[in-house]
Amino acid sequence: MADHQEASVTLPSDPASVPEARRYVARVLTEWGMPGDAETAETVRLIISELATNAVQHTFGRSPTFTVDVTLERDEELRVAVTDSHPRWPRRLPAAVQQDNGRGMVIIRALTAEYGGRLSVTPTPDGGKTVWITLPWTVPAQG
Repeated sequence: MADHQEASVTLPSDPASVPEARRYVARVLTEWGMPGDAETAETVRLIISELATNAVQHTFGRSPTFTVDVTLERDEELRVAVTDSHPRWPRRLPAAVQQDNGRGMVIIRALTAEYGGRLSVTPTPDGGKTVWITLPWTVPAQG
């Protein structure tokens, strides 16, 4: 496999794009050799769902699109990122806050940590941000 692989898709900031982002990432992971039923694949699909949902819900009207980037470095590290053009960064809610939404970043952070990865937010040159996670690339042995 190549030392560096990447894939990217830009989707409209619309709720219908969330499952499309999830399907896109699942296809890429499968093409790169990760079985669709692998636990890591399930985790990455959940994380991308949360990231895409955040990009749609928290930027609607101010970021017409969001971009999903998937990168694999040396069969060792997987990076999944969602970029939008809205300047507001995700906020961590206090645990005591009672509401029906706003837990996406908590879920993402917990899943990422559970798999030995990391979460970060970086600014883009146009004033938006990229929320990204990295995870160790683990493909189950084929038996």
